[in-house]
This record gives sequence, structure tokens and C-alpha cells, in this order.
Amino acid sequence: MCGAGVLPARMAGQARRQGWRVVAFTFGEAPGVSVHADRTVPAVLNEAGAVLAALAHEQIGAVLFSGKFWMRDYFHGGRPDAAVAEITARAGALVDTNLVQAVVTTLGQMGITLLDQRAFLGDWLAPSGCWSARALTEAELTDVQRGLAVARMVADAGIGQTVVVKQGAVIAVEASEGTTEAIRRGVAHSGPGAVVVKAVARDHDYRFDTPTIGPETLAEAASGGATVVAVEAERVLILEKDECLRIADGAGLVLAGVA
Repeated sequence: MCGAGVLPARMAGQARRQGWRVVAFTFGEAPGVSVHADRTVPAVLNEAGAVLAALAHEQIGAVLFSGKFWMRDYFHGGRPDAAVAEITARAGALVDTNLVQAVVTTLGQMGITLLDQRAFLGDWLAPSGCWSARALTEAELTDVQRGLAVARMVADAGIGQTVVVKQGAVIAVEASEGTTEAIRRGVAHSGPGAVVVKAVARDHDYRFDTPTIGPETLAEAASGGATVVAVEAERVLILEKDECLRIADGAGLVLAGVA
């Protein structure tokens, strides 16, 4: 199940190397996926009935979610079909944990397993340590620690995963708009010198998604004058790490994984 970004193509390629037959359901643009797929099926978030029918027709035994799925596509994508309405009703509330369980139940009734994404990431999860040319200052480390504590709390509450902090004050908290928009809002309010931290809920279900940052994240932070982007080590995926480091080092920004 392919959302936005470059990750679906990478994960599809990894699946093929592991010997899987790949049928790609593309929700919008999914560059490079078709190269690794035996069949590509264009799909729409609010038309789950067609997706479920295609899964049955292809005799699919396992599903892997990959890429970014936007809640705004659900809210503004037109009237949902009966299958989406049933899944939504089963979820009760439009939060990740509820939706995951509703999707797992729906797929389970079809004999389909929802796979953990980490098995298809290789060594792409962020390690602990500072990767950029510049290291953290003591003041920045204090803000990172503050941000990590708040981001974990926010993530545990199912609200978001990213916070923007400056001198101990929490400037912005991610909600449904996503990491990049939360950073844009935060640095606009904070001015130069902010610290961006992304963390993951303790009970995060990696079958549904893997928290991710990439070049867009770094570019937004750098353009707004942020001095640090820190992520929870071993739990957040870094897309296009070399490009992220190029952006970070060009801006004198610290990029680090924190435990």
C-alpha cells in the first residue's frame, strides 16, 4: 500500500529481494514503485471497497504499508464508500491506534497479515549519535532533552511526534498537519535558534507506519533558522541521509539521533 514519497519504491525493492511477489496499490504518486511490482493498482483512500476486491482477486496473503498517507486526503477526498465507512465506524475515533486495529481486523477477516515495516527497512533506521559536521552545544543538548521528553509525551497521547523548542519553551507541537508543517509553524514563531525533536510513542505500531524525516524536513528547519534536528535513535527512519547531511552541514545545523 503505497503512500507519498520515495520510501514505497525502496521497500518494494527490498521485498522483491526477499522473494516476495509484489502488487503495489498506489495512493497518488509513487515514483519508481512499478519497477519492483508485478502489478500496479491505482487506488483512492476513500474507496476501500475496490482495494479490498483487488486484494481478494490477487489472492494477497500479506500487506505492507509504505509512504505517507495524509488525513486531509480522507477528509477532503469526497464521500467515503461503504467499506471505508465500516472501517471508520469500527475505529470509533480517527487516531492511529484505532485505525490500525480496524484495518488489522478487516484484513484479518480476509486472511491477510499486516506486516511490520522494519523488516523491509534494512539499516535505514537512525542510529544514536551526531552525524553532522557540527556537534551539539550544551544549551542545545538541554533543549533536545526537553524536546525529547515532550515529544514522547505527545506521541504517547496519539497527537503527533514532533516538537519545536527554544530555550526550554515549547513553540510548536505537531498535530495532523505533519512534521514539515509543524516545523514551518514552529520556526516562524520562534525565530532563529530553535531545536526540532521527533520521537515515537512507546507502543508505536510499525505495521502502520515508520516515523520518518528526510531532505524536506531538514530544508524547512534550515530555512527557518533552526540549529538542531534530533530524532529518537533506532526508531525514526532517515530518508536520503547523504542529502540530509548536505543540507545540515551547509546550514551549520546539527543532525543527531538521541537515545
